[in-house]
Amino acid sequence: MQLTGAQIIIECLKEQKVDTIFGYPGGAILNVYDELYKHRDEIRHILTSHEQGASHAADGYSRSTGKVGVCMATSGPGATNLVTGIATAYMDSVPLVAITCNVGVPLLGKDSFQEVDIAGITTPITKHNFIVKDVEKLADTIRRAFQIAAKGRPGPVLVDIPKDVTAAKCEYVKEEPKQQKRYTDQITEEDLETAVRMIAKSKKPYVFAGGGAVISGASSELKEFVEKIQAPVCDTLMGKGAFDGTDAKYTGMLGMHGTKTSNYGVSECDLLIAVGVRFSDRVIGNAAKFARHAKILQIDIDPAEINKNIMVDASVIGDIKEVLIRLNSRIKPMEHDAWLSHINEYTKKYPLVYREEGLSGPYMMKTVYNMTKGNAIVVTEVGQHQMWAAQFYKYAKPRTLITSGGLGTMGYGLGAAIGAQIANPDQTVVNIAGDGCFRMNMNEIATAVRQKLPLIEIIVNNHVLGMVRQWQNLFYEERYSATILDDGMDYVKLAEAMGAVGYRAKTREEFEMALAAALKSDLPAVIDCVIDQDDKVWPMVAPGAAISDAFTDDDLKHKKN
Repeated sequence: MQLTGAQIIIECLKEQKVDTIFGYPGGAILNVYDELYKHRDEIRHILTSHEQGASHAADGYSRSTGKVGVCMATSGPGATNLVTGIATAYMDSVPLVAITCNVGVPLLGKDSFQEVDIAGITTPITKHNFIVKDVEKLADTIRRAFQIAAKGRPGPVLVDIPKDVTAAKCEYVKEEPKQQKRYTDQITEEDLETAVRMIAKSKKPYVFAGGGAVISGASSELKEFVEKIQAPVCDTLMGKGAFDGTDAKYTGMLGMHGTKTSNYGVSECDLLIAVGVRFSDRVIGNAAKFARHAKILQIDIDPAEINKNIMVDASVIGDIKEVLIRLNSRIKPMEHDAWLSHINEYTKKYPLVYREEGLSGPYMMKTVYNMTKGNAIVVTEVGQHQMWAAQFYKYAKPRTLITSGGLGTMGYGLGAAIGAQIANPDQTVVNIAGDGCFRMNMNEIATAVRQKLPLIEIIVNNHVLGMVRQWQNLFYEERYSATILDDGMDYVKLAEAMGAVGYRAKTREEFEMALAAALKSDLPAVIDCVIDQDDKVWPMVAPGAAISDAFTDDDLKHKKN
């Protein structure tokens, strides 16, 4: 049948079982929005307050479900406002399709009104992108975009469509989407046998789980693997929930703000089994001193990650779930009681601690965990509060921590929380924000109110840019340049002005009461939590130091004495 380009776009989205789109209309994309209006009973459109909020919401929708997230924007500034969200998704391997519309084909390259080369701009931060100048190629391009976004190591794909292409007509034939197969082409018997031999020889193995284990849905296989080899487990920020954070073998996060147990254990192990990690600089610290007593076995879907940041002794390339299934069938049950006992002693000796009096970030995270019984989807912005959420909330399941790990995007959390709440209407969604981060995209509270979402926004309000201030305090001789935010902003009034419920908490008791009320509310709730501006995230590894040099406030005090 003959359809316009705009109609083809909607039909292709329906082919892909898309039920929700996040976006913001404009002149160049009007034909698409007009067609979307006619299909509003089949595809829900969420109008955000800003295009960046749309891209973050599509990201949060995707991370919490594993589905491909979809966002839309018009040409020029509409398209460029998606860029930060696209880059965030790219760094964390989130499957996303961003659809933008541009000026008509005859106007391209002529500095036309609201024209920008969005395909050129996003080339470094997408898996692939397209500009469709022929309506005959539109349907196949959209189908390819979804396939590319979800295939192998997932990521964002952008499709830019000139306005006249959305008006042009051509023949459309419906197609069923192709089933995605797990990536197994490069899993070899030789690599598997090498891995099995390394594991069998190891006396002190350590499993290091990352975001790839979450993306592949490999939690049950990872648990079986850990039980077979009897090894302690640490994780990255992106790997939270891949292995049960309440399990006795779990030792916490690795790296700059990881636990001493994980940092010391990895520094002492004889085999580090890295499962879906990219060895970020925030994890490895001084690369020359990282896991220097260990052989390293890396399991990853992306060959480009092998030997990129850390030289490894062996690797298995392929979908992590499939690799672990094959390894589990080959590995014989092992015992490492002495090694596990040694690591357990570290856990007892070096627990995560925080000040016992007053309201603090760690206390809030533990309270959220207790009051939600560990069943919330926790979303964060970026900074100290993000690290406290990683340290003090126990993630027993994958896709329950939604956070910007690679790009570290301030302003990410609220949009992502909206996407996660829409995708999971029956779950409690809590966004943990610093006051600096909240200011960046706080206009999305209006979106949450319009959609009647019961999400909870917790502002960890220390009136400063906390993580930057922490560095200034420790490494810049307390020169607090441009990090003080004590300007009288009233977040309760702001929340109420946008139609949300607002609470303020300055004590533990006030926070508990506010959270209890927010959990019962049918409206978005904002809790302004005032804490000390000099609270810090501990432990910490100084830039350029080995992770085994992790230190705490007490270590600094002893050093001074």
